[in-house]
Amino acid sequence: MYTNCPKGLGNFNEDVLFWSTPSKGSTDYFNGCSTAMGTPRNFNGNQPADFGTGYAGFYMYAPEDYREYLQAELTQTLELGKRYRISFYVSLAEQSDFAVKEFGVVFTKDKLQSARRKELSKAVLYKNKENKYRTFQISHTDFYADTQGWVLVQMEFVGRGWESFVTVGNFKNNSRTRFLKTKRYAKKGAYYYIDMLKVESVEEMNKDYASVENNPSDKIEGIALDQIHIFKNVLFEFDRSQLLDNEKTEVRKIFQYLADDASLKIQIHGHTDSIGSLAYNQHLSKERARSVADYLVHLGLPKERILWHGHGGTRPVADNTTEIGRGQNRRVEFVISKQE
Repeated sequence: MYTNCPKGLGNFNEDVLFWSTPSKGSTDYFNGCSTAMGTPRNFNGNQPADFGTGYAGFYMYAPEDYREYLQAELTQTLELGKRYRISFYVSLAEQSDFAVKEFGVVFTKDKLQSARRKELSKAVLYKNKENKYRTFQISHTDFYADTQGWVLVQMEFVGRGWESFVTVGNFKNNSRTRFLKTKRYAKKGAYYYIDMLKVESVEEMNKDYASVENNPSDKIEGIALDQIHIFKNVLFEFDRSQLLDNEKTEVRKIFQYLADDASLKIQIHGHTDSIGSLAYNQHLSKERARSVADYLVHLGLPKERILWHGHGGTRPVADNTTEIGRGQNRRVEFVISKQE
């Protein structure tokens, strides 16, 4: 939730409620309401706000070990022995010259406050012996180098009973950071857009699909294999790719079907209507398929059992000259088959 429409760089603390920066690094906030710090186009690239109207941006890698971070106070202190999942989405800004392989996460008992502009390493953090700390690294199989879509970053852990704040960023200096040059003459840093940061109880998340497990009438008894099926209730609004709450019910049923039979895999196909350029529609269709795939992973389906593709507006099933037809074309399809 934001308090002010952003007017300039480094105004994160003033523009956003319940969030802060733990150091002197100037984390940014972008919102579609702003001309100076807007979405989708801004000073570091072009990134749609797929989950609302705004998102944050920060440097994960920069010359002279400069760093930026995001910090949030949890709605309640984590419970001892309870399993949690932290998740967020990131996208590398087009103006970046580097990409990183890991995102660091630090949970603390008390709020972090530092006058540093460089990395908040373990050595720096642990100087304050009054606080408590837990550090994690969430690694990608390759590098977080996608400049078009949003990439889901997540991990599970067990609470120790005192975690009240979470901070995300790069807690290593440049020499210890695993990075990739994305441009030949790289001088700038690795700047990422970040959105939808959550810390959730895995037990509570399981309630998302517990009703499907407990209510046989909600279960899907059989799905024809190797055939194209359409998610009947997953029809995206114009120019949007985020999965809405009322659309997740059908995806949860498919998840339960797949969870009940480990021999099955799923292919997901995203589509758009004919409005927009071929390149943009291709990107948008991929993001629609990705949002369904990410939600299946979020529920617990292994990534290895999911493939997803985007086809733009090349495969319409209805007339694109009417709004009703275009709405039917903004769809996601799936094919379930046996794993080889």
